Amino acid sequence: MPTTSGTGLGAMIRTWRDRLPPSAAGLPVARGRRAAGLRREELADLAGVSVDYIVRLEQGRATTPSAPVVASLSRALQLTAAERDHLYRLARLVPPANGVISDHLPPGVQRVLARLGDVAVAVFAADWQLVWWNRGWSALLGDPSALPPRRRNFARDRFPVDSGPAHLALWPVTEADHDATDAAVVSDLRRATGRFPHDSRLAVLIRELNAGNRRFAELWATGEVAAHREDHKTIHHPSVGPVAVDCDVLTDGDSELKIVIMTAVPGSEDETKLRLAVLAGHPATARH
Repeated sequence: MPTTSGTGLGAMIRTWRDRLPPSAAGLPVARGRRAAGLRREELADLAGVSVDYIVRLEQGRATTPSAPVVASLSRALQLTAAERDHLYRLARLVPPANGVISDHLPPGVQRVLARLGDVAVAVFAADWQLVWWNRGWSALLGDPSALPPRRRNFARDRFPVDSGPAHLALWPVTEADHDATDAAVVSDLRRATGRFPHDSRLAVLIRELNAGNRRFAELWATGEVAAHREDHKTIHHPSVGPVAVDCDVLTDGDSELKIVIMTAVPGSEDETKLRLAVLAGHPATARH
């Protein structure tokens, strides 16, 4: 039976939706807008679910969302870690435990990301699972939303075990040192196994890549441990041609979130191309 309590799952989602201004989520604010917080359709778009499902959750007609949906909602609503755990419990789920990789983006990180404008930026979890990207990223590399969530993993994309659908980057990408980047990603994953020894998603990923990709297995066998911090890439964009970018990887504290930012040298032809690529891109909103 739908709950009428102001503390139930639906009521809390509505409360958190009403308190989050669209500007904090990187959304434009139309003149004359009445709603101070997010509209249902905006929350649905940010969380990657249907508007109807948001309505059913808020009305108490849906009471047991899946763990991935709860994780998406917590990111879209910019919940704190304590609020995220409360949302899990309201959905009758166990919150993520210590020693397990988190896909959660703290509110402070989301506010910083929203202020980056059209800079191409994406956020990956500690196992290189893509959890968020902005319009600049979609415009420069192609929109990853067409891929199923399982395929939105940079390590799985880089070391394929099957032909699968399209890659994370829809356009061809070349690197200054392909072998060095391969080694950096593998050694970074080994580092993650020490940080998150009880994470089943990470364990499955490494087991699959070891069994199905010879290059990954060779690099894994070296036992190297390191963090992947920077790279230099050229994106062969279909509209503006090749764009040379610096790819910097920033890490957010204990959760080991990887904030990947692509920029071009200021004043260069590549910076102009990067801006043109963003302008030519479709107006996709930031999403997970």
